[in-house]
Amino acid sequence: MHLLRLIQVSTLAAAVGVAVVALRPAVATAEDEDQAQGENCSFRSDPDEFLAREGRTRETIYRTTDKVGRSLASRGASYSVSPSEMPRRNFIDDAIFGKLQEKGFASAPLSTDEEFLRRITLDLTGRIPSPQEIRDFTADGDPGKRDKAIDRLLFSAEFNYRWANWFGDLLQNKAFTAVGARSQQVLGRNALHDWILKSVAEQKSLRDISYETVVGRGNNFTAENGPSNWVLGALTTMGPIQDTYDTMLARTASTFLGISHFDCLLCHDGRGHLDLLSLWGRTAKRAEAQRMASHFSRVRFQNRPNPPAGDASTEVLDNATGQYDLNTTSGNRPSRVTMDENGRRVNNYTPQYVFTKATPAAGTNWRVAFAAQMVEDPMFARNWANRIWKQLFNSGLVEPVDTLDPARLDSKNPPPLPWEFQTPHVELLDQLAQWLRDNNYNFREFLRLIVTSNAYQLSARYDGPWSIEAVPYFARRYARRLEGEEVHDAIAKATGVMGSYTVQGWSEPARWAMDLPEPVEPRSNGGVNNFMNNFLRGNRDTAFRSQAGSIQQQMALMNDNFVLSRMRASGNSASPVLREIAGMSDNRAAVEELYLRFLSRRPTESEWSKSVAFLSRARNANERNTALEDLAWACVNKIDFLFSY
Repeated sequence: MHLLRLIQVSTLAAAVGVAVVALRPAVATAEDEDQAQGENCSFRSDPDEFLAREGRTRETIYRTTDKVGRSLASRGASYSVSPSEMPRRNFIDDAIFGKLQEKGFASAPLSTDEEFLRRITLDLTGRIPSPQEIRDFTADGDPGKRDKAIDRLLFSAEFNYRWANWFGDLLQNKAFTAVGARSQQVLGRNALHDWILKSVAEQKSLRDISYETVVGRGNNFTAENGPSNWVLGALTTMGPIQDTYDTMLARTASTFLGISHFDCLLCHDGRGHLDLLSLWGRTAKRAEAQRMASHFSRVRFQNRPNPPAGDASTEVLDNATGQYDLNTTSGNRPSRVTMDENGRRVNNYTPQYVFTKATPAAGTNWRVAFAAQMVEDPMFARNWANRIWKQLFNSGLVEPVDTLDPARLDSKNPPPLPWEFQTPHVELLDQLAQWLRDNNYNFREFLRLIVTSNAYQLSARYDGPWSIEAVPYFARRYARRLEGEEVHDAIAKATGVMGSYTVQGWSEPARWAMDLPEPVEPRSNGGVNNFMNNFLRGNRDTAFRSQAGSIQQQMALMNDNFVLSRMRASGNSASPVLREIAGMSDNRAAVEELYLRFLSRRPTESEWSKSVAFLSRARNANERNTALEDLAWACVNKIDFLFSY
């Protein structure tokens, strides 16, 4: 196989081989098996959809960063730095700049103070900094001021809500489902959100969050039982209970191990399906995946009437007995009827963890046994390292993040040719994973490790040759489009016009969009909801967050009432910020304040000159107010407002 082709196909954006609905014979020959799988397997029916996804991800990063970088060039000449001259702050820098030097790529310079403060504030809290924070930071001569800013933000209240939102996306916390058998309901959604928020605020480790999520049980409306909603979310409709066990494994392995291929393997062996996608998966067996799913075969769900809330809650329980029965011929997956090598019927499976061949000890809760194996699995640490790296760098070390291949990620055990490691930074991924293990999966400190590196603090401006081949090497900052909640909160903070949104089950209204428990909120304000949905925040069920751009996003920033109603400098509904700026007699100072408010930076001399001239043409206070409103609107519609760069 050509190596370039292999690189393109080696990672997969989502699970291969979705559930097969068509019925199949109870006992099939090998020829029938291959034919049936060929007809129904989503990879075989459209292989290019899977083979090109890594390339599309890389292309998007390349083009977006190039576009944003060129827009920043007007602020002054950018320059490149030899990677050998870039100061190294930790092993991340050693790996990134060492690889750049090896490959002959120049490095971008370090970000300016204004660029850094805006980036780190957005990335850690989902908010933009205030003008005073920017002035204080840029005036501070302390060489350790960036580390101090990081520490302040890591332990801010805003940090807790921002990352509760991120974990909520990852754990698919939602009130209602279009694809599951039973919804969490609003109170279940709130319970899981409260549990996540408390876990982040109390500095619970990534290991404990993951473990507690997988073994979640109890009434799903109770806050301390929040993780039971994760388990409830796997309850699968239109099929036997084994479909639910399979869904539990597929979701758990994808989320906590970064391996989405189990969704394929739970329908058929990897042979003929994963050959081009996963070195491990190509030889994996359906029976192995089903034995993994057997860990969940004692989970049960019971309705609990809850008249005060108006909805029935669900009790998530574990039976003392039960197994994965091989007695189904219909449902969401192919026939489970199985024969051994002697042609005898196999009745059921009991659990076995595929990577260690471990089986639960007698009397052990099977889900607990799975969770204990999972958090010790090398893929567990690699998955968390890769997911968090992607959030902070806008690109994973391995892309897509849920397509990790266990056979191509051990830096001490290269895969056989023509296969290659999944990432040119396989040693770095192992180092990050080892750091997590050595530091008890400390979430905040892992973030600190990454954001204090100079690799994270590079500028998006770059004057070296920029090509798509350079994307995996992180020679510059990759611009990240703000999420819908971040856009909302940036405009609200910049104008001082806050929202007040009713959330069912909450005693107090939400003021910040990042605090909302689910991206379909606020249901109490359809206009604001629709505005944020333009930025593709998804619903955690049938649609997931996307960084894609669209004309609707540009139109929303130009014309939506959420924006325009906050751009008023006078009148009863005026923005208190714009009213204050309107009272400034010095046009140059007014322009600076606008730029600091909306763009977290001072204007360039060209922007200052044009903006001051624009304000100076006003013949009276009303015309000047209108001109200020126009300038504020223009700031919101500049490309750097929409990106963390």
